[in-house]
Amino acid sequence: MTSLTKKQWLRKKRRRKYIKLITVTMLSMVIVFTIVMMFVTVLKNTHNNGYTVLDFLQPSRIIAKPGITEKFLTPNEYSRPQTPLAEVNSIVIHYTANPGTGAESNRNYFENLRINKVTYASSHLIIGLEGEIIQCVPLDEISFASNDRNNDTISIECCHPDATGKFNDKTYNSLIALTAWLCCQYDLGRDDIIRHYDVSGKLCPLYYVEYEDAWEAFKDDVMSYIDDNAVEN
Repeated sequence: MTSLTKKQWLRKKRRRKYIKLITVTMLSMVIVFTIVMMFVTVLKNTHNNGYTVLDFLQPSRIIAKPGITEKFLTPNEYSRPQTPLAEVNSIVIHYTANPGTGAESNRNYFENLRINKVTYASSHLIIGLEGEIIQCVPLDEISFASNDRNNDTISIECCHPDATGKFNDKTYNSLIALTAWLCCQYDLGRDDIIRHYDVSGKLCPLYYVEYEDAWEAFKDDVMSYIDDNAVEN
């Protein structure tokens, strides 16, 4: 057997080292690529299910999703621009300021903005007078509801029977369940439930601006609902 010189032996050792390094690097790249592709696939699926990227960060508590009817607005620049919602830091409560109207008619108002183009407006969700919940915008897109907080909030529009803006029991109970579910989905707390008024000073939702105690009681009811119904994930 031919013996190697020291120089040849060192060259062979370096070659083996390089081959090993290249092999490890390639395997690492394959693993990273596979993980990225799996994550991209998940992100693509979230859009159709109405969830955001943050839903897959595993909330600490889970709660049953209330009944929601998806009636997404037609993509358009006035009410559904399809701008991605990168994060959710608050849930914003609104009222329609249109006494006696239901969830369907308010949803249709947002839909028709693509035609009449009178303003920019929409909401992720609308709760009607019978407690029905209609989703107008996927939760991974912004809605035009909360001024400069559109980019990090989910908005809930609520119908009301009269000019006081006070929600009836059916609307109120659905609002509690929906807000509680969203808080669990995005790991939000009591202080993350806000009014449109807290964003821009607009008197919305009117009843909860005029009656601060009622607003605090609503947030207490949401937290109690979570305590009674949520389970640790």
